[in-house]
Amino acid sequence: MMKIINPFVFSVKSLSGLLLPLAVAVLWEILSRQGDAYRYIFVPLSQIGSGFVELVQSGELLINLEATLHTTVLGLLIGGFAGLFVGGLMAVSPLANKLVGPLYHTLRQVPLLGLIPLIALWFGNDLFSKILIVSLAAFYPVVLNTFEGMRGIEHKFVEVASVLKLSRWQLLVRVLLPAATPSIMTGVMHALAFAWVSTVGTELLFATGPGIGGLMLMAQENSRMDIVIIAVASIGLTGLLMNAGLSQLRHYLLRWRSVR
Repeated sequence: MMKIINPFVFSVKSLSGLLLPLAVAVLWEILSRQGDAYRYIFVPLSQIGSGFVELVQSGELLINLEATLHTTVLGLLIGGFAGLFVGGLMAVSPLANKLVGPLYHTLRQVPLLGLIPLIALWFGNDLFSKILIVSLAAFYPVVLNTFEGMRGIEHKFVEVASVLKLSRWQLLVRVLLPAATPSIMTGVMHALAFAWVSTVGTELLFATGPGIGGLMLMAQENSRMDIVIIAVASIGLTGLLMNAGLSQLRHYLLRWRSVR
C-alpha cells in the first residue's frame, strides 16, 4: 500500500530549521533598540540590509569573497594532493614511514599560528605565504586519514592481491586507494574546514590583498559593524555551502557502500 505524504507536515519539518535563526534575529532586533550602546553592538537588521546592498552594488563583497575562495581552493588542492601522496607513500613503504613519519607527526603538533611568523620571515606576507599556510592546514588531515585508511584495510584483500601477483603500483591503485576512500574523504572534509578557517585567519593576520578577512579589518577600523557582521555571515554561509557540496560528492563517490 502506498504511503501518502502530507505536504503540510513535510513543509513544517523543512521549515523547522529556520526557527532558531528567526528567534535570534528577533532577539537581535529587540536588543538593538535598547539604546545607543546596544545599537552599536547589535546593529539593526535594517542597517545590515543596507550595508549588504551597498557591498553588492559596489562589488566589494563578490571581489573579496572570490579572493578568499581562490586561496582556499588552491591551498586545498595543493595540500590535499600532497597529503594523499605522502600518506599513501607512508602506508605502502615501511622505509618511508620510518623516514617521514616522525617529522610529520612532529610538525603537525605545531599550531599553524606558531608557523606564521617563520613563514612571513622567509616568504613575506603576500599570496604565496597565505597559500602555503592553507596548504599545510589541508595537508595534515589528508595525510593522517590516508595513512590510517590504507593501513586499516583487511589483510585478506592484500592476500588476494599477492595471489594475483599485483605490482606495488597496482596494489595501490586497485586495492588500497578504493578501500581507503571512505577514510580519505573524511580527511578531505576536515581539510576543507581547516583550509577555509586558515584562509580567513591569514587574511586577518597579513592584511594584504583582497579577501573577506581584509574586508572585516577595514570595516572594523571604520567602525562599520554592519559590514563586519555581513562578512562573518558570508564566511559561515559560504563554508556551509562548500561543506554541503563536498558532502554530496562524498555520498556520490561512496554510493557503492549503500548497495546490499
